[in-house]
Amino acid sequence: MFTKNKVIFSTVCFLLLLSFNLNAASNKTEKESSSLSKGRGYVYIPVGGDKIAPTDYSDVNNWLALPKQEELKQKVDVFFIYPTAWRANGEYPICDINNKEMRDGANYYLKFRASAFETSGNIFAPYYRQLDASFVIKVGFKLGHAYFQGVPKTDIIAAFDYYIKILNDGRPFILAGHSQGSILIAEILSDYMKSNPEVYKRMIVAYAIGAPLNKAYYAMNPHVKPAKNEKDLGVVICYNTEAPEIDGKNPLAVPNDAVIINPLSWKTTEEYASKEENLGSLYIDKGKAKKYEHIADAKIDYKQGVIICSTVNREEWSSPKASRSYFPLGIFHENDIPLYYYNLRKNAQDRVEEYFKILKR
Repeated sequence: MFTKNKVIFSTVCFLLLLSFNLNAASNKTEKESSSLSKGRGYVYIPVGGDKIAPTDYSDVNNWLALPKQEELKQKVDVFFIYPTAWRANGEYPICDINNKEMRDGANYYLKFRASAFETSGNIFAPYYRQLDASFVIKVGFKLGHAYFQGVPKTDIIAAFDYYIKILNDGRPFILAGHSQGSILIAEILSDYMKSNPEVYKRMIVAYAIGAPLNKAYYAMNPHVKPAKNEKDLGVVICYNTEAPEIDGKNPLAVPNDAVIINPLSWKTTEEYASKEENLGSLYIDKGKAKKYEHIADAKIDYKQGVIICSTVNREEWSSPKASRSYFPLGIFHENDIPLYYYNLRKNAQDRVEEYFKILKR
């Protein structure tokens, strides 16, 4: 059985990437030092701009979720990208597409994260070669981002392109992800959508949760728009969650620079949304989920650059003790989606309904 702690630890490490600009990379500098020492030799690690052969997405075995034609019951698709789900443990920091730990972790996230959107669309989710987060911490953020733009981005762009050209059949779609998956959504939005505006027109919304995009990202990508309310279309939803008090620093916070939205009120102001507005949270323990109604409130704190949740138990909803050196007590990153699970579900349904309502006009 894949343990929750493994998933959380690797997710925590990778998301420290978010403290630097998602689009900032100087390939010349990175390529000069993008080698991993191993014994007396060096193993080169691909970076953004290198020629990289993508994973073959015509192979059904390279899909985490690939519904058959007769299983396409809905008029909308959900393209889901799971977060970091493995650790290299000192070995090569990019996993093989068949890595068992990664695949087990991906299935965990399909069950407890992607399922929030399953009532809105047919879920498609590719496996992809991930970068080990703890390795990124060692080499530094700038070089780490160059690695991220190498193999992982190559796979996800290839998977999304295959999905659009072969699997989508012209249906409108939702992008959804968390953590590393949301960073890759940001890459799809900045690159693929810019080059394919006709595809972008069919995107209902992008849930890039756990990877808040700052003002600079939108300034560099003016074709990408952040969400402003509960039903606007073609927009991006981002937020990170923490308690009123945390025992350390939140590496994901974007102080005074966050572009986020409240997942209960769907407002971008600092107006408080009470726990009574919460339709349900999903608490996962030992591989089982339980719904709790009206336990998590939400308030935007722009000074901190996060969503403050003040009504849940810090210990129960924080990352486990093994990860506290990265995510101190009070940071709810692992539960960004579960805390507001049923509000996210309803919001996706509302936006789908709004999309087709406008389409009929």
